[in-house]
Amino acid sequence: MPDQPTAPNLLIRPDTVAAFDRGNGVVTIPYVGRWNCETNRITTGQTQFAEGTGLPLHSHNVEESVLILEGEAVAEIGDETFDLVAGEATWVPAGIQHRFYNRGAGTMRIYWVYGGRDVTRTITATGETFEHLSESDRGGLSTP
Repeated sequence: MPDQPTAPNLLIRPDTVAAFDRGNGVVTIPYVGRWNCETNRITTGQTQFAEGTGLPLHSHNVEESVLILEGEAVAEIGDETFDLVAGEATWVPAGIQHRFYNRGAGTMRIYWVYGGRDVTRTITATGETFEHLSESDRGGLSTP
């Protein structure tokens, strides 16, 4: 049995993917994107948050859907805040500020899908925009 399907198809095994450490206990495992696919129209991956961590309020140039895989999350989307648990999902339109952070004990894991190939992140507090998963896209932080 082959390890990978015939190109351009992909099989992603998270334990073989190089993790992207965003700092302070936030780690992303990229799945599908410009880095491994020449024809993708979505960008996907998983991010793990240690207890009490998250990312700063930000927006993207494309829509995003997030599925909570494990743990308890807070989702801030626009002017609203939601408590989420494993199995619940969100959809965030392009340009809407949002963030997710771990409100529970233990690890929180999310699976994210961006509706595009060229994804940027704009930090709400500073207005700085950079390419998703670039060296500038670290910024894991402790949350209230």
